[in-house]
Amino acid sequence: MSLTPDLLLHAYSVGVFPMAEHREDDEIFWVDPKRRGIFPIEDFHISRSLAKTIRKNGFDISVNRAFGAVVEACADRDETWINAEIYARYQDLHAMGNAHSLEVWSDEVLVGGLYGVSLGAGFFGESMFSRQRDASKVALAYLMDRLMQAGFRLCDTQFLTPHLASLGAIEISRAAYKARLKTAIDGMADFSPPALPSPQLLLQRMTQTS
Repeated sequence: MSLTPDLLLHAYSVGVFPMAEHREDDEIFWVDPKRRGIFPIEDFHISRSLAKTIRKNGFDISVNRAFGAVVEACADRDETWINAEIYARYQDLHAMGNAHSLEVWSDEVLVGGLYGVSLGAGFFGESMFSRQRDASKVALAYLMDRLMQAGFRLCDTQFLTPHLASLGAIEISRAAYKARLKTAIDGMADFSPPALPSPQLLLQRMTQTS
């Protein structure tokens, strides 16, 4: 079965997602984890250390400005599940308005970012990267603010890694995830319109913790 944009969207709607074993592997398989990682959107907090970075580093943030470059950067590592077909199909989803990127720039150089898929009121995070200290964390903070402002109900991280857990992600059962997924898919949210907040406004919106 060939991978198509419509098939991808259907897969997300029922809780599965595609992966390849490595960059050069043409075969794609579907994953439906028994335990699922998510970010509780309304409970996301910016730590004091990250708040300091956001205030002082002078990053420029953009949305959907460099989708292809973000995906390429996420795949630019020794081990990646992003092969050529997955890369191409997510470009298709981006052209359709269902895949989005958030970029972090420093002096017009792309230093961090993330991308994912939106469907209904669900956002399905695919990958993030960082070429400068804390750049991916900054991207995540702006993403969570955007999801809150736009009315998203689910932020999926697929798996829970120690890094994601340190940023506030949690793990839930497959059944619990499917229940949250149904609510999200039945909802409506639009990733694109919310204006990006200033660093000051972003920090005002989120309670800071140590």
